[in-house]
Amino acid sequence: MDNFLAFTITGLATAAILAVGASGLVLTYTTTGVFNFAHGAIGMLGAFTYWQLRFDWGWPAPIAFLVVLFVVAPLLGVGLERAIFRGLQGTTEAVRLVVTVSLLFSMIGIANWLWDPTKSRPAQVFFAGEGFTIGGVVVQYSELVRISAAVFVAITLRILLYKTRAGVAMRATVDDRPLAALNGARPDRSAMIAWSVGCSLAMLSGTLYVGSIGLDAQAIALLIVNAYAAAMIGRLRSLPLTFLGALLIGLGQEYWRGYAPESSEAAWAQYFGKPLVGAIPVIVLFVVLLVLPAGRLRSHGVSRTREFYPIPSWRGALIFAGVVVGGTCLALPLLTNSDTISAAKLFGTAIIALSLVPLVGLAGQVSLCQLGLAGIGAVTMAHLGKGGSPIGLVYAVVFTSVVGALIALPALRLSGIYLALATAAFAVFLERWVWLLDDFKLPFFDNVTISLFGTGSVSVSRLKLFGFDTDSYDRQLVLLSVAFALLSLLVVWIRRGPFGRRLLAMKDSEAACATVGMNLTFTKLAVFAISAAMAGLGGALIGGISQSTNPEAWTFAGGLPIFMLGVVGGLGRVGGALFAGISLQALGSMATWPVLNTKVLGMGPTGAGWYSKFGAVSPGLMGIGLGRNPNGAVSDMRGGFEPVMRSRRAIVIFLAGFAALYLAVLNLAILNGWIFVVGTVVLLVVAAQIGLAEVGGPAEVEAPEPEFEGTPIEWLGIDRAYTERDLALLDEKLGLATVMR
Repeated sequence: MDNFLAFTITGLATAAILAVGASGLVLTYTTTGVFNFAHGAIGMLGAFTYWQLRFDWGWPAPIAFLVVLFVVAPLLGVGLERAIFRGLQGTTEAVRLVVTVSLLFSMIGIANWLWDPTKSRPAQVFFAGEGFTIGGVVVQYSELVRISAAVFVAITLRILLYKTRAGVAMRATVDDRPLAALNGARPDRSAMIAWSVGCSLAMLSGTLYVGSIGLDAQAIALLIVNAYAAAMIGRLRSLPLTFLGALLIGLGQEYWRGYAPESSEAAWAQYFGKPLVGAIPVIVLFVVLLVLPAGRLRSHGVSRTREFYPIPSWRGALIFAGVVVGGTCLALPLLTNSDTISAAKLFGTAIIALSLVPLVGLAGQVSLCQLGLAGIGAVTMAHLGKGGSPIGLVYAVVFTSVVGALIALPALRLSGIYLALATAAFAVFLERWVWLLDDFKLPFFDNVTISLFGTGSVSVSRLKLFGFDTDSYDRQLVLLSVAFALLSLLVVWIRRGPFGRRLLAMKDSEAACATVGMNLTFTKLAVFAISAAMAGLGGALIGGISQSTNPEAWTFAGGLPIFMLGVVGGLGRVGGALFAGISLQALGSMATWPVLNTKVLGMGPTGAGWYSKFGAVSPGLMGIGLGRNPNGAVSDMRGGFEPVMRSRRAIVIFLAGFAALYLAVLNLAILNGWIFVVGTVVLLVVAAQIGLAEVGGPAEVEAPEPEFEGTPIEWLGIDRAYTERDLALLDEKLGLATVMR
């Protein structure tokens, strides 16, 4: 009985922190329509700020606590709303998701920049002491503080949302922003209040962790994954149900940790005993998403998106594929072995990002588990592709496509953030449980043994295809570039065909598709299977680059930057996937730049290191800017360099300069690969300026007509006054001009 009471008290304390964090998620989603993946990172910054004030600078605990909650957090909330979230209106769920994921990584990078992650930071919990005794069990004062904080938050939020004018305005704004404004509400101010309160709740949950766990930026930022299940039990709307969900998860984890048998006590405990504790929240999340009916997702009253991706031409797709493979072959003499490995991994990452183009870019189905699917492909290649047999690659594609179709089953009734959380739960489930399993036999098939990562890593053979052995680094790079080029052509074929039109129609309106008789079940199953097969192929090829792989290579956190940079590049285009691979590999290699900085530029030790820190922050900064341009960076770059393709003079100058630069790099010792890359970029910029001067701006592309200067017709005269052009356009659309003639 004493053990049961002890587990209950510990579970209540854990549930209290989960409840505070989940309530902040529910508040911001209910009042702004944005599901904030960076909620945990905001809490992490609160924990580090509290430690800095309380333990490093020696401030009294109450003052440090109040400054964090009522000064730092509200200011951060106001800044985020004004600078970032206000610009997300008219964007898709994927874009809003990427912006918050970008915030997550930016804040982790900022925390590691300001607080050296290699140093320990000892701290004490609130009211550290022996506590008091209940039924023979010692209750720590810190546990009582956590429980009390959760109760206080629950009461305060209830009063705020239902008993105050500001709370009612916040809830009305997300239901219908223009209608709330017509009734006297101020949507921008309501959103600002919501983000301020949400940031305060996030920092409260993060501060409550101080002293009980180590101050690790990524670990604390990703603890919020455990609160997703609690928020979903409340269906992102009900605070009482959210607190109930946190209670069930907190108590369930502690009871399972305390009463689950050891692996030596029961055979099944090796797989479903104590090792399952860390996966309980994501299991609950997945089950809740399957059981509870999906409610209506909020959309700010926005009915149209600012995204536009023109249909690609076969000519452009073939040129793109040829440039990828041809450029790779030309670069081979300029690369060292380490550069070749990095470039091969670049294309492997780009293939995983390319798997998101039909799924997210065309179909609008958000998936956060592509790296986990790639891990399944790598493990399959390791065990069934011994000696480089191509049958392992086939099995990798088949197995991952089947898993993708199984993941699509909840997608038949889920969409938007619900689907994103379901796929995130699957990725975390792989990371916290499946990848950690020892070898096991299948039920009813005693002679079949399933082996995953075994002792922690597994070897992966390099592919042997049609007698061609990819045993060298150069051949690996060429293989990956060819695979990416062929898959990009496959995606273009899908985009241009009838299946691509079905995907775009489903993205635009599933209800309309069902009305006209489209088989949504088959369409979703097919696109998930195709996307998963591409990710599995990429994972199998990546495993062959280093000839081994381990669970750390296929984590949920590792997959988020691929999704983020893919959307930043523009997942409606295959170039967006290549942008993701290049960006991720280039930013990851910044860790080696301080050596170049010191030896080449002559800077002292004090200058070394800031490149790598900026590299950790810059992906997030790129994603944050996505709200201003939801079409992605590739769209802007294509528009900027499009005049080059229409100017013969610009093409000739670029090719001549490129040939001279390439020959110089090959023959002159003073030049190197970095100078070649920089020189190529300079040539492109010069050619673009020459083309711009000769043929003018980019050619007009077929885009949605900017009717009434971007104002929906139903809001003319409300958002702004009528103009003469508006009246003429109305007459033209209604046919009045013809009638009068």
